[in-house]
Amino acid sequence: MTPHGEPASPVVLYVCADRAPGAPGQAAQCAQTEGRAFAQERGLTISEIVTDTYGEPDPAERRGWRRVRQLVQTGHITAVLVRWPSAIAPESAHELRHRETAWLHDHGVRVRYTWAPLSSRGGEAR
Repeated sequence: MTPHGEPASPVVLYVCADRAPGAPGQAAQCAQTEGRAFAQERGLTISEIVTDTYGEPDPAERRGWRRVRQLVQTGHITAVLVRWPSAIAPESAHELRHRETAWLHDHGVRVRYTWAPLSSRGGEAR
């Protein structure tokens, strides 16, 4: 429940930060801590934390991002929290990021950025 007694909106926290598989490193831990704080401050409930290893530019080729899409298709989440845009796809493949955020929007799901400089400007993908 939110501080106003409303049901909390379910979201997924997507973390694509570490460059090597295995135990989460500092970048992934920071992204998770930041994402949890972002959600708590806004009355959002993280239903799942989905992780990927950074490196594959096409999100559709990543196992974790495919899980995000699956959650969206079930209608169980209202937003995807991600630290910054390059976690979805690097700047060199920005068209892939736009493809994925458009797909999410078409399914009624918002992308919200949790990194303070982006979240202070509304934290939502355009």
